[in-house]
Amino acid sequence: MKVTSNSFESCQFWQDLTQQQQQLLHKSAQVHRIAKGEPVGMQQECTGMIFVTQGELRVYLLSEDGREVTLYRLYAGDVCVLSAACVLKEITFQVQIDASQESEIVLVGSNVVHHIWEENLKFRCFVYEKAIERFSDVMWTMQQILFMSTDKRLATFLLEESSKTGTQKLELTQEQIAKYMGSAREVVSRLLKYFAQEKVVQLFRGGVTILDKEKLQQLAEK
Repeated sequence: MKVTSNSFESCQFWQDLTQQQQQLLHKSAQVHRIAKGEPVGMQQECTGMIFVTQGELRVYLLSEDGREVTLYRLYAGDVCVLSAACVLKEITFQVQIDASQESEIVLVGSNVVHHIWEENLKFRCFVYEKAIERFSDVMWTMQQILFMSTDKRLATFLLEESSKTGTQKLELTQEQIAKYMGSAREVVSRLLKYFAQEKVVQLFRGGVTILDKEKLQQLAEK
């Protein structure tokens, strides 16, 4: 599939690239369609820079015993630079990425990213800026896991999802919610049943509907 300038021109670094660098970016870029649940980049150590054009990706850490901690999610228009960790020598950990839903991405190989990184200061600043933004997301996730009770985290998660999607009907399975929160499915299931008993939410097959947003906010702030 042909990659057009629309894939990159909305990025703040685009106008600061030379014509040669723009051409190199286009020539090397590849479009991939990722099915729901599939890994991105075959979990290589240094996949490259990912531009999300459709769908949703989940970036997470995976422990040796198989436990997952979701760090953040990427949506259409987002750029992932941690997938090109070999360019950022300061990053010493490896993230995993998969598709939360059927998605389309534009992938630029790490060798091209490194080449433009070496030549263009504005591009380098863009990559560092994006990395800092994502580390802020990671710190928020760690803060929740370390210092928030699970019921408070669940209430906060449901409110944030409702705000993102613009609806109180959240089509997320309990397993997905547990993955996004970095918690056990059994714990999430038990808490959702409690929320349902308190008439805060209503459970349906494959999702949750928020019934009392004010009470949910109180749970998140307690």
